[in-house]
Amino acid sequence: MLVITLVSYIGAKFHRPKIIGAGVLLMGIGTLLMASPHFIMGRYKYGTAATHTNDAGNFTVISTCSSDSQKTLQQPYSGCRKEEAESSPLWVIVVLGNTMLGIGEASIIPLGMSFVDDYARPENSAFYIGCLNTIKGIGPIFGFVLGSLCANLYVDIGLVNKESVTITPQDSRWVGAWWLGYVVSGLLTLLAAFPFWFLPKALPENSQISLLDNTPQQHITTPSLTEIVKDFAPTFKRLLTNKIYILYLAYSIVAFNDFAILVTYTPKYLEQQFGQSASKANFLIGVTCVPAVALGVFLSGLMMKRFKWGLLASARVNLLNIVATVFLTVPFFALSCENLDIAGVTVPYQGSTEVQGVTSDVLPPCNADCGCPDLHWDPVCGENGVTYISPCHAGCSSTQGAGRNMTFHDCRCIQSWGLSVGNSSAVLGQCSQNPNCNRMMYLYLGLQSLALFVYSLGAVPLFTMSLRIVDPELKSLSVGVLLLSIRVLGGIPAPIYFGALVDSSCLKWGQRKSCGRGACRIYDIETFRFLFQGLTNCLRVLACSLLWIATIWIKRKMQNDKQISKDMEMQRGPSDDPEHEDTVK
Repeated sequence: MLVITLVSYIGAKFHRPKIIGAGVLLMGIGTLLMASPHFIMGRYKYGTAATHTNDAGNFTVISTCSSDSQKTLQQPYSGCRKEEAESSPLWVIVVLGNTMLGIGEASIIPLGMSFVDDYARPENSAFYIGCLNTIKGIGPIFGFVLGSLCANLYVDIGLVNKESVTITPQDSRWVGAWWLGYVVSGLLTLLAAFPFWFLPKALPENSQISLLDNTPQQHITTPSLTEIVKDFAPTFKRLLTNKIYILYLAYSIVAFNDFAILVTYTPKYLEQQFGQSASKANFLIGVTCVPAVALGVFLSGLMMKRFKWGLLASARVNLLNIVATVFLTVPFFALSCENLDIAGVTVPYQGSTEVQGVTSDVLPPCNADCGCPDLHWDPVCGENGVTYISPCHAGCSSTQGAGRNMTFHDCRCIQSWGLSVGNSSAVLGQCSQNPNCNRMMYLYLGLQSLALFVYSLGAVPLFTMSLRIVDPELKSLSVGVLLLSIRVLGGIPAPIYFGALVDSSCLKWGQRKSCGRGACRIYDIETFRFLFQGLTNCLRVLACSLLWIATIWIKRKMQNDKQISKDMEMQRGPSDDPEHEDTVK
């Protein structure tokens, strides 16, 4: 955000491939830096009310319902432990690495795409840009698959005994090996930086540049930095006085808000709506949605090369694609599962007349004398198919086994559902969703992949619009301002304001040791669904309206330009100049 406009404008005057190479090198260093806190900080300690391990690695039960456990349970939650507040300064390293990543990335798209557009033949430019965007879409496939594998591995893999980890990837307290993906991608990025240093400043075939400037390639000189800086203000003013470009910018900002919400919250949406783990959600997105986008982008480049779409045709194709996408996503409002049955959260305890809020002081008779800490989250699944906040909340008084295989027995709250003593046990973890939920999820993924494919068919025409609605010498700057605007007004605020909306649907909050509010443990999936689908569809409708207005303006401009050319030709009249007709054309 800080450098993209200057890099787009100044970088276009110098050796673009080398500037891109330096940016990619900086990206690799920043990516590796983001992984470094894992090797500095201590091991991850997740809160658990069910079991803990002593120094010898043996399990000790501390959360069953018995008179001996009440003092043990109450003591950790009797007050806030400020001295154990999470105040590690290592997040600064992550921010610094991410900043380096962003600065390095700033040069790739504006300088790279303009370089390709400058030196490709006009009829091939859109196809090449489509190929680049397709490859750019293939990258996230590997990213999501790698992320899925890393999320399925415990964060301290190799440092802890697997048997001592009592939670699974489906648990909201699970933290995967987040750092491993940064190490792999950082090393690969460093390798990708070197080829750019061996590319020439200009390619031998100067196709599109030669159409605008007949100056021989060897006589082109690089202007001084002073001249470039001096010319920045009037050049920037020329760009911002282009009404069609400003409208295109507004459309792109709205569309990127939709895109940022989808990218950020689709994994969480799959986790909450269909009961999937973070690992599986990432994997499913990587093998369904991302390939659909990559294929759509590639075909859009082919179609633009085949049909030779101009500026107006590109705008119309994008408009049609957005309208089709809106209609394809309407069924998403009905595709979901029901909320899990969680005692005291989504369903009442048996024998209660109403749902007891988890923060209520009123406890049901089956666990009223257990002294259960409501602010802790260590769910167990009872044989009655109901999830309980902890074994204590289920009224369990005995255990068998250890680790993930531990079972809890003589659970009074489960017995209150009419089950016999022998069937009143519970196991660690939340209860599974209805088997029909998986079929619903695959239907959702299929429709979403189709919608993303249709939307991506307009990707290359949309990008080439940003290159065609401005003067040729403003191409790099126009792309830079576009990327700056969509990130400042889309990529940054969208996840924040939508995250606040999602938080409003939380049913059960965790708590930090420092008394601050922790992570949300369970959401009202119906409210989450309507917020997610409703907001994204509203953004698409708004983007569609802006693009429709832009299409009208482009059509009027083309008609005006045609009329002006016709009037100029009539004023000049016939000419003996043999180059007259070529000049008019």
